[in-house]
Amino acid sequence: MNTILRKWRLEDAKLLAEMLNNKKIQDNLRDGLPFPYTEKDASGFIHDMLAADPTQTFAFAITNTDDQAIGSIGAFRCENIHRQTAEMGYYLAEEYWGRGFGTRAVKELTDYLFAETDIIRIFAEPFTTNHGSCRVLEKCGFQLEGTLRKNAIKNGEIKDMQMYALIK
Repeated sequence: MNTILRKWRLEDAKLLAEMLNNKKIQDNLRDGLPFPYTEKDASGFIHDMLAADPTQTFAFAITNTDDQAIGSIGAFRCENIHRQTAEMGYYLAEEYWGRGFGTRAVKELTDYLFAETDIIRIFAEPFTTNHGSCRVLEKCGFQLEGTLRKNAIKNGEIKDMQMYALIK
């Protein structure tokens, strides 16, 4: 199966801005992203990801068969006693939901992290209401470790999150 992850490119900014101007996507991400999300915001993000320490931040564009950016996936190394643990996050443009791209991207990144780094544990914390993301993690072998009750406030609503992890 062909790889679908690649490093971000500055020319991806327009597509990234289009993706993140979807409230359905933003509603499942952490706060901090502007809405509306501009090409300037996207260029700043891409620049930051390309300049990040490659031993701490593993950030990639998810691409379609035409090598166009259709999503984002990243893993971020934790610190101190958790230094061999990474938190993963990802999203896809809505028109690509339910087509296997998320599952392939998560699998590709976890395989890379376990083969090329000293990371031994990868976790993700989707909202309990994000059934698609939970399903992606389950298909990739992540185990549900528990529900983090009243763990976040998103759009003024107190939300539960699921703790999923995959161990090398």
